[in-house]
Amino acid sequence: MIEPGTAARYKSLRDPDIRAVERFGERAARLGALAGLGLPVPRGIVLPTDLVAEIAVAGAAAVVGHDIGALVHALADGALLAVRSSAPRRDWGGPPAILNIGLTDATLPAVAALVGERAALDLYRRLLQSYATGVAGLDPEDVEAILLDRVKLAGAAGEEALDAGALAALVQDYKTFLQDEAALAFPADPAEQLFAALDAAARGWAGPSARLLRTARGAPEDAGLALIVQRMALGLGPGMSGAGIAHFVEERSGAPGLSGRYLAQAQGQDALMGLRTPQVLTRAERAGASGPALEDAAPVAVAALVAAGAVIARGMGDIYTLEFTLQDGMLHILDATPARRSPRAAVRIAVELAEAGAITRAQALLRIEPRSLAEHLHPQIDPGHRRDPIGRGLAASPGAASGRIVFSAQAAMQCAAQEISAILVRVETSPEDIRGMHSATGLLTVRGGMTSHAAVIARGLGLPCIVGAGDIRLDLKAGTLKAADGRIFREGDEITVDGSRGEVLAGTARTVPPELSGAFAKLMGWADATRRLQVRANADTPADARVSRGFNAAGIGLCRTEQMFFDADRINVMREMILADTREARQRALDKLLPMQRSDFEELFEIMRGLPVTIRLLDPPLHEFLPVNREEMRDLADLMDIPVSQVIQRAESLQEFNPMLGMRGVRLAVTMPEIYAMQARAIFEAVLAVNARGGAPVTPEIMIPLVSAHREVELVKGHIDAVAAEVSAEHGVPLPYRLGVMVETPRAALRAGDLARTAQFLSFGTNDLTQMTYGLSRDDAGRFMRDYVNQGVFPEDPFHALDLEGVGELLLIAAQRGREANGDLVLGLCGEHGGDPASVRFCELAGFDYVSCSPFRMPIAQLAAAQAALLARGEG
Repeated sequence: MIEPGTAARYKSLRDPDIRAVERFGERAARLGALAGLGLPVPRGIVLPTDLVAEIAVAGAAAVVGHDIGALVHALADGALLAVRSSAPRRDWGGPPAILNIGLTDATLPAVAALVGERAALDLYRRLLQSYATGVAGLDPEDVEAILLDRVKLAGAAGEEALDAGALAALVQDYKTFLQDEAALAFPADPAEQLFAALDAAARGWAGPSARLLRTARGAPEDAGLALIVQRMALGLGPGMSGAGIAHFVEERSGAPGLSGRYLAQAQGQDALMGLRTPQVLTRAERAGASGPALEDAAPVAVAALVAAGAVIARGMGDIYTLEFTLQDGMLHILDATPARRSPRAAVRIAVELAEAGAITRAQALLRIEPRSLAEHLHPQIDPGHRRDPIGRGLAASPGAASGRIVFSAQAAMQCAAQEISAILVRVETSPEDIRGMHSATGLLTVRGGMTSHAAVIARGLGLPCIVGAGDIRLDLKAGTLKAADGRIFREGDEITVDGSRGEVLAGTARTVPPELSGAFAKLMGWADATRRLQVRANADTPADARVSRGFNAAGIGLCRTEQMFFDADRINVMREMILADTREARQRALDKLLPMQRSDFEELFEIMRGLPVTIRLLDPPLHEFLPVNREEMRDLADLMDIPVSQVIQRAESLQEFNPMLGMRGVRLAVTMPEIYAMQARAIFEAVLAVNARGGAPVTPEIMIPLVSAHREVELVKGHIDAVAAEVSAEHGVPLPYRLGVMVETPRAALRAGDLARTAQFLSFGTNDLTQMTYGLSRDDAGRFMRDYVNQGVFPEDPFHALDLEGVGELLLIAAQRGREANGDLVLGLCGEHGGDPASVRFCELAGFDYVSCSPFRMPIAQLAAAQAALLARGEG
């Protein structure tokens, strides 16, 4: 082994301390771990980052010259060496490896005796090639040209066909080239070769080009580099000698199994460079590949690879891809990198490792990025599909869908009736488009942000959606969609929306179906057993409730009752109520709506029996329910047998300069209490109907939207209490309920202590709270938000990820003041942030009781909640 003085300056790859990644780099740390597991890693020494930094300034001869003889002797024993870089992170890059150090005219005979004359000369020319580019800094194309000239002169089919004489001439060509082009004589001393390789790597890493390159990759400018000096496994010579790469899982599915490529008489990553046709590793891979598998010729080596993969999985707690060399049939492992995997594969790998005892369940949960679960929940475009992009926007709702372009809700409904897939394309959507959205297979809007109407509804429906596709031009009059590259698409043409990547594609794309069983189901079961924070669903319809129940919802945290009024058989009754010119006429219309709402609530309570259901009373301004063009107004007037002028007049009277800050939410209840009274009666009568059937009793949660003042809560509570007493008296049954407030205004957050005196729960509607805190329109912010994020004004779109500094502080203030006033106060978050992992972690730390999000985002929130609980308990 290394002499004591030498060992003090270097670290052996078998030294346990090698795991210090910052000092020795990722590659050295991995190789040290592999060696520690008893795997066949060639002996080596690591020069740590501080020593390499000294070499960059003073040179290897000055820094390690007194040790170099012992170093070469201890590692090589007459064999050859390699210098490989080891950065703290693999993706930061590093200088290319220099192999076969130690080959000289004097040592060539000894190497030839070991591997044969031709192989020895091939190793020599490889060293000279890498020396010319990596040390002398000569142009790789010029270096390659010398090889090609010699191949042409010899009349050979390629470099592998050069005989010993041609290779000997090529060695001399390179020596002459070095002398002529770089005024360098190739060192005849192995120690000088090693000095030069170390100097080139250290100084190259410290140079301005390397600094710029690694900062572009996210590395600090002053990041250190370690260097590995390692005994060569040659890969050239007698018997089964060569190099390859071995995979132990299938990248897309995560299914276990050995695969890879092997190239005889090769080094490094030759098998992946296309120089010659490599072999597959196993017989199972041979379908479609030419030639025998490595398993046929070297079954012992392949068995050793399989065993090594299993040892690494158990010992290092992950599946790795191995870079390996065979030397006369003996396996040598040169590197191991975490196996590439799709999000679906990542889940399967983590679960199977946990079940095998290689990692804990907690580690498996923490290993999965919550957002990646969208790959399981929705169809995704097959990775092998050739994409033809025509535009980009915000990835508002994940999944992929193909269909015919339609420009109206009516056209989408017609396609659905004919069982034809349709992509609804709009400038932006309004509540009137909801029926078309239910009928479409995908949605694309030119304008809008992550919390626009289209985005929110699409996520609730599990509908692939792209919003804010500003590089697409939509001409509804001409019935055309103009792509970013100038192509024109018309209604009926096929397109695909990839809501996971925000990309619009021409034509129909192959997709991979959702996968909710197997490893995914096990992982979610572990998450449910781990998390403290409840995850409820934003569910507006019985269909939403059924989906959320399937995702193990802890209840419904937000039922937006206005969505129930947009069905075809209800919208005109709602319009009749809005157009009524007397309170009596309005009540008659409300009486027609009552059984409709009661029926919906009854079905929701039945589906969610035993779980809380939070019903938000009517929120949007009334003008949203009225038609917007003259033709539809005329149709409505004919249906109601009133003058069209009356419809127009009423629509105009309801128009507001800023409707989202106008007559909506609790303000409707204060000025038109009969609307909320109808909804409260529908809720209570539905509760009675469900409870009469037996089973777990229903206690509804009624939530008041857009509250700013405690007096608003008192007024509405008084009306609801009166309805509850009235219905209770009619049926002789008590009607308990829980009253809550949707905190959507900064004032409500600041006055949460007042609100908590009357409310039993506060649920934060962070969509509107963010909008009002920032003074941003959530529907219009998409026009400039990308520029704001790109220029660092906001770290992220605040409608996509909760603003912890501003909105988050309001939530913390509200939570503290609310619970000081009411120790039993329940706190929830029901905005779209409820499905954002970072926001879920915030809610865990803030002590909230639940988050609520659209059904198809629930697994993401559930996993994020489990991870937050583990980290809070210090199990991360």
